[in-house]
Amino acid sequence: MTKAHSQDYLHPFIFEQSAVRGNCVQLDQSLFTALEHQPLPAALKKTIGEFTAASVLLTATLKMQGKLILQLQSQGALQLLVVECTSDLSIRATAKVNGELEGDTLTDWLKHGQMVITLVPEAGEPYQGIVPLEGDSIASMLENYMLRSQQIDTRLWLAAEGDSAAGLLLQKLPQQQESDLDCWNRVQHLAGTVSDRELLDLDAVTLLQRLFVEEDVRLFSSREVLAYCSCSQTTVTNMLQMLGLAEVRSILDEQGSVQIQCDFCNKHYVVDEQEAMGLFDADDDHALTH
Repeated sequence: MTKAHSQDYLHPFIFEQSAVRGNCVQLDQSLFTALEHQPLPAALKKTIGEFTAASVLLTATLKMQGKLILQLQSQGALQLLVVECTSDLSIRATAKVNGELEGDTLTDWLKHGQMVITLVPEAGEPYQGIVPLEGDSIASMLENYMLRSQQIDTRLWLAAEGDSAAGLLLQKLPQQQESDLDCWNRVQHLAGTVSDRELLDLDAVTLLQRLFVEEDVRLFSSREVLAYCSCSQTTVTNMLQMLGLAEVRSILDEQGSVQIQCDFCNKHYVVDEQEAMGLFDADDDHALTH
């Protein structure tokens, strides 16, 4: 497997005779496409790259069909960061900044911040959990959350540079029979030697062989990661209906049409007055005007 074939793919693997599984991922064209319409500072691009790699790694461990959303909000310079990954590994991401980003790390940009992880199944109700902003990295914050809230031992190594990002995940599955009881301690120690350059530059086979040369690793079929924005005219229509007739009419009176720009892909939607008013019952409009 060459590096060209390794980029924008997730590679699941397990350690034989143990309860330890893993994923590794490299993002290149998919991350570039997801962020190409957003002028982000280099330091923030690195952070959003790590968040995106983490979202892909975590999504791949889920059994549900749907999507995982990582969202960070604060009253500091970094007001909002959102990354979404669907169960078929389609990604999109965005961030909003207030003023200049001072410093180079996530903690420098946050004030009264909160990280939320949301699971949105195709069928059923969404599940939301709060990720404590404890630790010196995105990886350590998510590791702590997975252990405390999900009771799953998880280790993450994340790297990002320019338009590329990469990550490695290890998990020890509970209540699994295993004959190699020391595997978890051994492989997380070995993985801890990985460098950012190795994560970003080495293909999956080479990376796993280098880190776990004496381990019995089984690598499964790779899964492609793609940038895809789910915004659509239907999404816009649903949003206007949720706003309600009074709010939509107020926008029309002020602007003549409703104009919406997607924060993720920058696509611009324009809904004229006739189309907008057609979304609501005529009796509701009559009640507002009399």
